[in-house]
Amino acid sequence: MLAVKNISFGYTDKTILHNLSFTVKKGQNIAVIGESGCGKSTLLKVIYGLYDLNEGEITYKGEVVTGPKHNLIPGMPYMKYLAQDFDLMPFVTAAENVGSFLSNFYLGEKQKRIAELLDIVEMGEFANVNAKYLSGGQQQRIALAKVLALEPEVLLLDEPFSHIDNFRKNALRRNLFAYLKKKGITVIVATHDSTDALSFADETIVVKSGRILDKAPSREIYYHPKDKYTASLFGEVNEIKLELLTLTQKPDETVLIYPHQLKIMQGGPLAVIVKQCYFKGNRYLVKAALGRQVIFFEHYKELEINSEVTLAVDRNAFG
Repeated sequence: MLAVKNISFGYTDKTILHNLSFTVKKGQNIAVIGESGCGKSTLLKVIYGLYDLNEGEITYKGEVVTGPKHNLIPGMPYMKYLAQDFDLMPFVTAAENVGSFLSNFYLGEKQKRIAELLDIVEMGEFANVNAKYLSGGQQQRIALAKVLALEPEVLLLDEPFSHIDNFRKNALRRNLFAYLKKKGITVIVATHDSTDALSFADETIVVKSGRILDKAPSREIYYHPKDKYTASLFGEVNEIKLELLTLTQKPDETVLIYPHQLKIMQGGPLAVIVKQCYFKGNRYLVKAALGRQVIFFEHYKELEINSEVTLAVDRNAFG
């Protein structure tokens, strides 16, 4: 088990991570989400051992993760960390980059392993192409294969799909996390794409300004966010007074509702004026006005601008 115990860290006198604590079980996939600059990437770096902590400690299977003060080459041998800069050798081939951590003693086994990893990231046809001639997305896929080469016990991924086209990203993500689950590799992924993280993360950690706001199963984080900041990481969210939904008589109580959780209903409690419709493929995201408050909801067809509709909560849209 990986245990983060009351850690604090800052590159200078300014503290970036504030008293963070959590545990990760073997084989779990954990997503770390939060706004840009909240400390996601820094957290992965200190878990890997690239920096010495100001306070607290990190352990894996009871062994303390140590930083540069204790290691000539920073980083723990049972972990691999994929940074956003990929760390590829530009003048050697994709295959050579993937195999750079593998021994040449059993050359046949090495070539077989390289081919397997290239297939996982769908880069087999580019095996003999120098890394500098690959696109950013292709380089990112090669970097993913490279950190998997020695099958680390713990894998730390910083925005691992940020340069990859959407049509490839979905298949790659499914293949990658199925492979990691099969191998029992513990994974922590820092990502800005919170909605995509829901599909692979067993649990999600929400970070704001270097502090953990929540850690829970991803489904619970999504359907029961603790605050508007957490809910807004998954897209537009409405904060609506419960009394407007005739659910309470207490004027200060509010509820967080995603756009898909509201539906047009004749005689519904929320009378809104349609201001804009945004085409989303299989639906429209509708921006509307409830008095001076902006309300977002989804509908299957475009609505007339400045028309009035009444909304109600779609109870079937809550997990």
